[in-house]
Amino acid sequence: MNIPVTGWMFHADGGGEHAHRLYITAWHGRPVHVHPFSGVTSVDAGHHHRYAGITESAPSGVQHVHYYVAETSFDDGHTHLIRGTTGPAIPLPGGGHVHHFEGYTTINGRTPHAHHYRGTTGNEMM
Repeated sequence: MNIPVTGWMFHADGGGEHAHRLYITAWHGRPVHVHPFSGVTSVDAGHHHRYAGITESAPSGVQHVHYYVAETSFDDGHTHLIRGTTGPAIPLPGGGHVHHFEGYTTINGRTPHAHHYRGTTGNEMM
């Protein structure tokens, strides 16, 4: 099965390194979009962390989920990673949609621990 993908490529060549990054603008004829997300973790081991990021892209106009990953703020001498998959799209009355997300950070810190996080993404961005 062939799935047509369209997009544009960014070329970077700095310090002898060569890289390409593909920005997909359509998947199987449908435009793709992303969502912003941010929040504050639970308080564990006497502190919390902030996080913010942009989900990976997904096709518009069909039911879908998004993958996400972000590094938390540096608090109490360390950071954590959050990563996961959002829930399905939740339509908004004025158009667009959001997704719920929830999980636990990676374990880190002088006293090893994790933090719980949950939230709702912002509306879709093309």
